[in-house]
Amino acid sequence: MKKTNETDALNESIVLLQQQYNTDLFLLKEQFHIAYESVKPINLIQNLVHEVTSSPKIKEDVLGNVMGLITGFISKKLMVNHKSSSIKKLFGTILQFGIANIVSKHSNDITATGSAIFNNFIKKTSAN
Repeated sequence: MKKTNETDALNESIVLLQQQYNTDLFLLKEQFHIAYESVKPINLIQNLVHEVTSSPKIKEDVLGNVMGLITGFISKKLMVNHKSSSIKKLFGTILQFGIANIVSKHSNDITATGSAIFNNFIKKTSAN
């Protein structure tokens, strides 16, 4: 039986460690590439849009906020024109944010009430 030489065993260990190093380096580069791609602005935006469109709760929140902003904007435009005084413009802005806040918090109730009124109106017009 031939005894393995310590030099041969050491060389074999070196080769195994180099292979392990190359494998780990390849995996590290792949992980870095994945992380780099995930933090690109376009990918962040795409992921955000995907989350918003896939979550019904977020859809409701966004819809309520948009509805509040539009309602607030319209109410300010009805109250204040471009020739109004600074005080009236300030109160118009406060009114805009107040209405936007109220509508966004109660958007589900407002939508349900609006749907009920609309359905009632359709029933009355179709009965005539």
